[in-house]
Amino acid sequence: MGQLDGKVAIVTGAAKGFGLATTKAFVNEGAKVVMTDVDDKEGQKQAAEIGDKVIFIKQDVSKEEEWPQVFEKAEHTFGPVDVLLNNAGILIFDNAETFKLDDFHKILSVDLDGVVLGQKYGIQHMKKHGGSIINLCSIAGLIGIPNLFSYNAGKGAVRLITKSAALYCCEKKYPIRINSVHPGYAHTPMVDAYPEMRQSLEALHPMGRLGSADEIANMCVFLASDKSSFSTGSEFVTDGGYTAQ
Repeated sequence: MGQLDGKVAIVTGAAKGFGLATTKAFVNEGAKVVMTDVDDKEGQKQAAEIGDKVIFIKQDVSKEEEWPQVFEKAEHTFGPVDVLLNNAGILIFDNAETFKLDDFHKILSVDLDGVVLGQKYGIQHMKKHGGSIINLCSIAGLIGIPNLFSYNAGKGAVRLITKSAALYCCEKKYPIRINSVHPGYAHTPMVDAYPEMRQSLEALHPMGRLGSADEIANMCVFLASDKSSFSTGSEFVTDGGYTAQ
């Protein structure tokens, strides 16, 4: 038996990287998954390769009007949603002195607004039967990084809205757990797009390497499963020792 047998999950940003790896891991553990992404072509391709336990829906997580239809399609196709992975995110290199306000708002619209909206509709749809909401954050939600100013702002906020929402659900007696996952640098299209930085990024991690998308997916499987039933409002760091220094 799989750890997620009978569960229905929504994974945003699922066309590649952590989202795609976690979708595959969820399916391997018995879940049915609704994949969403702005990249319609790649999302449809990956869904077709994974098989009939997944469907793909094109979604811009920053647009509130697109969230209800994702949950409605999931419920119509597979049944009530048990797991939501708020994974979709973008990155721009900038700093506190020269950042552009348009870029700052662009980062926040996806990396923060997308998570805020996911939580909102996840809570609304899970509050009767329960579930697990997982917010894919970053070590940038725990520590400052000089050339990731806007990204720091978004991920730092995700860390705390996770805790706020988790406590709200406890207060309301909703059987919903909400946690954040904080990867270090890992092999994803977002990181691998900068091969000239690989050696310097590896050196930041005491384990001497970057993480893999599968290693992050394994943490998400744990949080999606009933094995993490006493964890809510918590931070799960998967960073090869980066933040232990």
